[in-house]
Amino acid sequence: MKIPFRFTLTLFVTLSTALLIASALGFISLRAQQSTQTASAPLYDLIVTNARIVDGTGNPWFRADVAIKDGRIARIGRIDPKQGRTSIDAKNQIVAPGFIDVHAHVESIYELPEAENFVRMGVTSLVTGNCGFSETDVAEFLGRSKDKPLAVNLATLVAHGAVRRKVMNQENRAPTPEEQKQMEALVEQAMKDGAVGLSTGLIYVPGTYAKTDEVVKLARVAAAHGGVYATHMRAEGNGVMEAIRESIQIGEQAQIPVDISHFKISSKKLWGKSSETIGLIHEARGRGLSVTVDQYVYTASSTSLDSLLPSWALAGGRTQGKTRLADPTQRERVAREMKDTLKQSGFKDFAYAVVAGYEPNPAYNGQSIREIAKTARGKDNLDAQLEQIFEMYAAGGAGMIYHKMSEDDVKAIMREPWTMIASDSGVRRFGEGVPHPRGYGNNARVLGRYVRELRLLSLEDAVRKMTSLPAQTFNLGNRGLVREGFAADLVIFDENTISDRATFEQP
Repeated sequence: MKIPFRFTLTLFVTLSTALLIASALGFISLRAQQSTQTASAPLYDLIVTNARIVDGTGNPWFRADVAIKDGRIARIGRIDPKQGRTSIDAKNQIVAPGFIDVHAHVESIYELPEAENFVRMGVTSLVTGNCGFSETDVAEFLGRSKDKPLAVNLATLVAHGAVRRKVMNQENRAPTPEEQKQMEALVEQAMKDGAVGLSTGLIYVPGTYAKTDEVVKLARVAAAHGGVYATHMRAEGNGVMEAIRESIQIGEQAQIPVDISHFKISSKKLWGKSSETIGLIHEARGRGLSVTVDQYVYTASSTSLDSLLPSWALAGGRTQGKTRLADPTQRERVAREMKDTLKQSGFKDFAYAVVAGYEPNPAYNGQSIREIAKTARGKDNLDAQLEQIFEMYAAGGAGMIYHKMSEDDVKAIMREPWTMIASDSGVRRFGEGVPHPRGYGNNARVLGRYVRELRLLSLEDAVRKMTSLPAQTFNLGNRGLVREGFAADLVIFDENTISDRATFEQP
């Protein structure tokens, strides 16, 4: 895992061998300066004084100063600020470990190495390679940081979908024994090169074409290297219970810890059933299997337009998908299956589906499929909406936001001790498209809305869910705690004013 040695800005005060300072109203920035070796050189590079420390364990906050030396926490206690080359007065604000986001999609991070949308949320470490999408050459991917340093620490999973695509393209079939061995070899090499585990995206092409035993065999390879199995399950709406059971089965058969990504219920007909999905996790943990989940704290998800179509129609890639849709018989079958899925989920149309980014016509950004159909086709009935989806798919697809979840289920999942907070976001260019606000406000929303306003979580437990629990789950050593000897990845914030400003309309 890469450790950055640079300063940048954040919406919190962030110290990650670098110092990142801000308040809810404005920024103060300090940049590292080279120390000079003299007889009177200070003991420490930086001292943070007058802090209330929430150390990441879940224990109550305590008052102390923090001294940093060579990118590590050197001392915690009462410390004379004159012993540091630089000091910051925390002014009775919270000092916590830098937040660790274990569900990110930042394969493009070297294009935006400042990762500003994450840093402004207090995130200092990211785990990418989720949902079955990753670079397959892990050594090369992580090695790019030598030429282009990043503002955050970076770890990656190796993705089943990426490995399968490399060996089998996007074919809808089981692998041959030789192909299975090739995939296992790719996972083996990725784990040796530093991957922290295996991810799957079992609703996406080509992961959706894999049977359980194929995934188990790959997960065993990751398990042999101490990895975790992080899964975007095969279903999160209708079929969610069976998908959870499959995830647990894979963990038990491969003897690997399981993290279920963005744990949710996205079928309107199943709203309120989170007690049952949560119960399956409790049962598995009761049998001794390490199962955790991660969650973004919104009632909408975000993924591709393609996910609205049945997986069989997407086999072989977009060109073949367009060919199928050009055939009247297959087009009618796709439409019929999409209507059935809507009905089973309790939605009457695609008003819940909002465009986040559509390159052929950016004017669609921020509008629902129903609204777009009305504008583009003069009518907004279900058939018109389906035709609009087919047209947009053929033009290259779109990023989407799906308003399909219940706030009560979000809260119920958040309360569980094994739930981590993660954004499911990529690096963002400010002002580009209308993406999900989770990429800008996820962590702040937990602290402002669910801790301070709703009192659903204590401050200490919320911080634990963003720090030590992710570090423990993904084996990120010397991170996630304010502890002597640990990396100086720290955030400072005012728990009385912190809030998320990102909205679905103006993320």
